Amino acid sequence: MSNNDQVGKIQTVTGTINPSDLGKTSTHEHIFIDFLCMFTKPEEASEQFKANQPLRLDNLGWIKYDPFRNIDNLELNDESLAVNEILKYKAVGGDSIVEVTTIGIGRDPQALAKISRLTNVNIITGAGYYVDAVHPDNMNDKTMSQLEEQITKEVQTGIGETGIKAGIIGEIGCSWPLTKNESKVLKAVAKAQQQTGAAILIHPGRHQDSPFEILDILSKSGADVSRVIIGHIERTIQDITVVDKLAKSGCYLEYDLFGWEVSYYPLSDKIDMVNDSQRINYISKLIELGYESKIVIAQDIFSKHRTATYGGHGYGHIIENILPRMAKSGIPSEVINKIITENPANILTIK
Repeated sequence: MSNNDQVGKIQTVTGTINPSDLGKTSTHEHIFIDFLCMFTKPEEASEQFKANQPLRLDNLGWIKYDPFRNIDNLELNDESLAVNEILKYKAVGGDSIVEVTTIGIGRDPQALAKISRLTNVNIITGAGYYVDAVHPDNMNDKTMSQLEEQITKEVQTGIGETGIKAGIIGEIGCSWPLTKNESKVLKAVAKAQQQTGAAILIHPGRHQDSPFEILDILSKSGADVSRVIIGHIERTIQDITVVDKLAKSGCYLEYDLFGWEVSYYPLSDKIDMVNDSQRINYISKLIELGYESKIVIAQDIFSKHRTATYGGHGYGHIIENILPRMAKSGIPSEVINKIITENPANILTIK
């Protein structure tokens, strides 16, 4: 059963708030993360030394082209950096952030609570597990019931012994093809959603069939698909007719890589990364198709090079740059407000 103290509220790392107090929200970010699991050593002997360099101005361009080949770039663990970056977000009008670092990539709810108090920005943290590659060593031995109980506890009671509660389930990491343990986690997530009333946020595999496979498992396991966010839409499905088909399921569509303007996508030679103009165009088409209440947006900052401190766009990019461009493209102000404020409040409210 849902925790009665949470129903109708949004659960942040410092307590519950009313949905009307959420404000402008980025629904998929990382403030603290250990993303070294994604490190890829450069093949060229002449470039391998760069992998161990600290991020600096003379290697920033090299790192931007492929952010996964530099170790320093893949760690966000500095509280001072986090405070500075979140204050920049607040200064341009940001109110809330959904921080979706889950088990396996350095989730730190206590640090998030500290940052939230220091900046007065609402932070919602996630429950559950990232992809199979970073699952705990004993994951094969964990039963679906044990996973369900753990995820439910993270939402209703607190993460570990911290007492800090997750406000969303996810980002739940899925590979392509889906692994046995990832499928087990999805089934447990569906049951935990029934227990908690929390929304689910999915990191799909890098194939356009992946979201459909995931939603099928969730639905058959009892999840409310209308309370599921499918993340990384722009790197997963670039055919608008297929996005339309996915949207017909009732799930939320998250365009969450705003600010990633390099078309080269190092994680797959079959995917070209779209730019911000294309993201806005996709969203405009989805609005025309009637899905304006099912769109959320973010930047998925997971590395130093995309923070303002290190020469990137920072967490405020959408509010400062993208929302005005959306308005200039013809998207009505009330629809923009729905995407950045109302839709996040609706999906994050515990049912």
